Amino acid sequence: SGVASVFCGYETATRDEAKITAIFVDGKPADKASEGQKAEIVLDTTPFYGESGGQTGDTGYLEGEAFSFTVEDTKKPVENFIVHKGVVRKGQIKIGDSARLLVDLERRKAIAANHSGTHLLQAALKAVLGNHIKQSGSLVNTERLRFDFTHFSKITDEELLRVETIANDMIRKNLPVQTEVCSLEDALKTGATAVFDEKYGATVRIVKMGEMSMELCGGTHVERTGDIGILKIVHESAIAAGVRRLEAVTGKEAVSHIQKSEEELKRTAGLFKAGQLEVYDRAEKMQKSIKDLEKEI
Repeated sequence: SGVASVFCGYETATRDEAKITAIFVDGKPADKASEGQKAEIVLDTTPFYGESGGQTGDTGYLEGEAFSFTVEDTKKPVENFIVHKGVVRKGQIKIGDSARLLVDLERRKAIAANHSGTHLLQAALKAVLGNHIKQSGSLVNTERLRFDFTHFSKITDEELLRVETIANDMIRKNLPVQTEVCSLEDALKTGATAVFDEKYGATVRIVKMGEMSMELCGGTHVERTGDIGILKIVHESAIAAGVRRLEAVTGKEAVSHIQKSEEELKRTAGLFKAGQLEVYDRAEKMQKSIKDLEKEI
């Protein structure tokens, strides 16, 4: 409908003033939405990231003089069109109204850490497995990151350990995350990694972390790699012929994952009356003695 929304969320997660340019109720254009109604709101500019490029949409609040609106999800159905889905908490929201926009910052930070984590993971995979690694999909939300890529064989435990170690080395170096906007043509000359089936416009954004990682990416990122805290790979699998999937957690979720794993190991060690690092040997001996007893029986 000729309504464009400018995304201003790379630098900030709030915006003091934006104008409401469209309202949809039950998928149909409307002039207003009232208390208790579910609606989709479009503004002329917004710091809310609309779900795209595998990155989940932001949540938060819109506040006006006569209303407050909870944003439960943000979508970007087409380029330059960002839709805030949610509920009118109080008052009435009308086209032409002015609103203050507040993105849920904690959530945004967790998503950014996971998105930056996928870039480090891709760089580490290339370093360990080779440059043939091509991203074939990714998903980034508050809980975890998922990275799909082309590779012809199963990844060994030893390779996975090296990938995780390299990614965490890059985190500890606390490298600045630099972004630059340029033409697609110039960007491809720099050798920045592009995703095969992603649709790029005439201008693109390059996200660079140290010397190892340089990708075309429209997502939101941390300011320095150290903000990721820690990256822990939790799962590796095949999802199609020649396509592998890695799942990983970062920051608070990674700490929580390590604590849960350790708790499990502690409980198991308790059963064996052994130290945490002796469990494998004890279990192996126990299995052998059970087999011997079974034979005897």
